[in-house]
Amino acid sequence: MATSILDLSSDRAPKGAAADELRLVEGLRTGASWAYEELVHNFQQPVYALSVRLLDNSSEASDVVQEVFLKVFRNISSFQGNSSLRTWIYRITVNEAHNARRWFFRHRRAEVELDSSPEESRNWKEIIPDSGRSPYDVVLDAEQRTAIEAALGRISPIFREAVVLRDITDLSYEEIAGVLAVSLGTVKSRILRGREALREELAGSLKPGPVLRFMPETAEKML
Repeated sequence: MATSILDLSSDRAPKGAAADELRLVEGLRTGASWAYEELVHNFQQPVYALSVRLLDNSSEASDVVQEVFLKVFRNISSFQGNSSLRTWIYRITVNEAHNARRWFFRHRRAEVELDSSPEESRNWKEIIPDSGRSPYDVVLDAEQRTAIEAALGRISPIFREAVVLRDITDLSYEEIAGVLAVSLGTVKSRILRGREALREELAGSLKPGPVLRFMPETAEKML
C-alpha cells in the first residue's frame, strides 16, 4: 500500500506550515471542496494586492486574480513542490500581470472610459475606513500613498515587480528569485535599481518628517 505524503507517523514527515501546505496540495489534487475554499481564503487577497500594485488598475487586477486561480486549479497536478505553494502562486500572478499589461497596451491604450463614475474610479484603499486614526493622519497617509502609487506606476515594470515583492509583499530574496525565475544576484540588482528609481520619482514630493518612514534608507518597509 502506497504511503501518503501526509503520513505524519513518519519521522521524516513535514511539520507545521509545510505539513499544512502538503495537505492543501493533496486536497486540491483530489478535488476536495474544502481545499478550494482554503486556497481562496488564504491567497485571494494577497494575489489581488500584488496584482493591483503591479498593474495600478483594480479592474485589471480582479481579472488577473480570476486567471491566477484558474491556472492554479488546472495545473495543481504539475506542482512538484520545488518551491513553496506561495512562491508558485505568486509566479503565476506575476506572469498573468505581464500578460494583462501587454494586452492593455495592445488593445486599450486608446480607449477612454466615459461611463465610469467617481465612486467606481476611487482607489480601493480609499473606501476602507480606519476609525482608529485622526482625519489629519488619514489625509496625510492618503497623500503619501497616492504619491507612492503614482511613482510605482512610472518606474520600469521589471524593477516595480521586484520592489513590490520585497518591500510591500515582504517576500525574501530567495522567494523573489523563485517567483521571477531569476538569480539571487539579479533580484538584488533589480530591487536596488527599483528603489533608486522610485526615490528619484518621489524626490521633492514627500514632505519631511514622519512620512519619510515610507522611504527609509533601504526602503525595507516602504508601506
